[in-house]
Amino acid sequence: MPYDLLIHSGLVIDGSGGAPVRADVAVKEGRVVAIGPYLDRTGADRCIDATGRWVTPGFVDNHTHYDAEVLLAPGLGESVRHGVTTVCIGSCSLGTVFSSPRDCADLFSRVEAVPHDCVMAALQGKHWSDPGAYAEHLDSLALGPNVMAYVGHSDMRTAVMGLERSTDRRTRPTREEQARLDAMLEGAIDEGFLGLSCMTNPWDKVGGTRARSRPLPSTFATWGEYRRLHGILRRRGAVLQSAPNITTKVNALLYLIESAGFGLRKALKTTLITIADTKSDPWLSAAALGGTRLWERLTGSDLRWQSLPVPFEVYADGVDLVVFEEFGAGEEALHLTEEVDRNALFSDPAYRRRFRRDLDKRWGPRVWHRDLHDAQIVSAPDPTLAGRSFGEVADERGDHPADTFLDLVVEHGKALRWRTTLANHRPRQLAAIVDHENVHIGFSDAGAHLRNMAFYNVPLHMLRRAARGELALERAVHRVTGEIADWYGVDAGHLRLGDRADVVVVDPQALDGRLDAVHEEPVEAYGGLSRMVRRNEGAVVATVIGGEVVFAGGAFAAGFGVTRAHGRFLRRGVKTPARTRAEVAA
Repeated sequence: MPYDLLIHSGLVIDGSGGAPVRADVAVKEGRVVAIGPYLDRTGADRCIDATGRWVTPGFVDNHTHYDAEVLLAPGLGESVRHGVTTVCIGSCSLGTVFSSPRDCADLFSRVEAVPHDCVMAALQGKHWSDPGAYAEHLDSLALGPNVMAYVGHSDMRTAVMGLERSTDRRTRPTREEQARLDAMLEGAIDEGFLGLSCMTNPWDKVGGTRARSRPLPSTFATWGEYRRLHGILRRRGAVLQSAPNITTKVNALLYLIESAGFGLRKALKTTLITIADTKSDPWLSAAALGGTRLWERLTGSDLRWQSLPVPFEVYADGVDLVVFEEFGAGEEALHLTEEVDRNALFSDPAYRRRFRRDLDKRWGPRVWHRDLHDAQIVSAPDPTLAGRSFGEVADERGDHPADTFLDLVVEHGKALRWRTTLANHRPRQLAAIVDHENVHIGFSDAGAHLRNMAFYNVPLHMLRRAARGELALERAVHRVTGEIADWYGVDAGHLRLGDRADVVVVDPQALDGRLDAVHEEPVEAYGGLSRMVRRNEGAVVATVIGGEVVFAGGAFAAGFGVTRAHGRFLRRGVKTPARTRAEVAA
């Protein structure tokens, strides 16, 4: 029969972990209908020559914060252009399912660095307040990629208790409120949500004005409240996503215990953010992964850490970077919203002493290394600063690095752009993380921290490892496709007969240094706000979603994300068909 699409002469890696094969892939009515050599091209509506290229399932991004952006720009092109065909939202206890627009904006704006007014604009006219209506709304949008979702604990808690009560350490949900929380989670699982996302890291803060600088509502729950919700997840076979207190790390042990079956109960599928070889704790990642593997074998736990496969490099404009939340003087600065107020604080001698003391503190839990000799200035109104570290400038001036940093922030404000690498700087240690059986490759944070990081092309970095011979090709592809989709229980990540045709064609010759180059592009949906991106032109030859070529030759198809819908809301445990051609154009 004539095919709608034929991708021919490529090296096919099907996402199962099996060996690559030279074959053609044929698509009809959104499904893969044939995989084999020398398929008949006669009458095919469209052919893609994949000679010398890799043909893989669409990549799965297991950790994004696209919750607001998907409502304004549902194409999510920054991920799709990098071969991502399925994204996960509702991470880190956040979400837009239950809470009011203002509450959602307060919850998202500070911790995820998405402007408050942008979140408000995305939720203008919000008409849903339950998981079913939310899923239906997503399916009504001109989605680019497929979307899977958690229900967020902070979203639930805020809707039930109110923002102020849910962030008051003295307040606990009443029996009736707890019953509502339970019902919300049960309802979300009924609608095919992956499970529940929580947060126990206290330096994830609320924005807005009503509860500003308080930790997210999820962090105020007692462990008893968590365990009650965990029991629902365990019984339903759903997933818990959370973050331990990543400064102290101690309560990660509680998650290990919760995930374990001990031969007496079902294991709780648990995914935690994040595992990384941090400069501040160079021993920690190896100890955590070794302990997790041993614990799994002893207790039957089912826990997966999330990790980036690249150095964890972050950028900042002045002090606008989440790592400042982990110490008192940094929290003081980020509590203030106006630059004039921040400058007054930075000029206060008492504050400067507190800031120096926090940066000089070399012992105790931390994520940021706080070494200003290891923080390079990228750009500033004074061009002589570019390319130098704050420490170098301080040495030249004969000042303490903290004072030099604050002086430059006062002088240049947000025009002072700088960068540092927090983790994954040692290749051998990073390779051990990337190939570990208790690690899922992800944590891109796509859609958040628009000025701070750009990890939208994480899967391509895994494929570059294969191109360099550091990892078997089938292993690299499996880790960013089928392995993740199968663990979450969603219909994605494979290239098989009868499957929805989500496919990527990759040119291995273009998996080079271009993957690392940082650029900036405006986000039209956010009023032209500049977003950090990595534009690896040529690496992705084509992205196919639901059998439709949505990105090829460096350009999106006409109507992508505006008048044509390609992706679907993916429900856990449900086989999801591609959209019909009529549905695509609806």
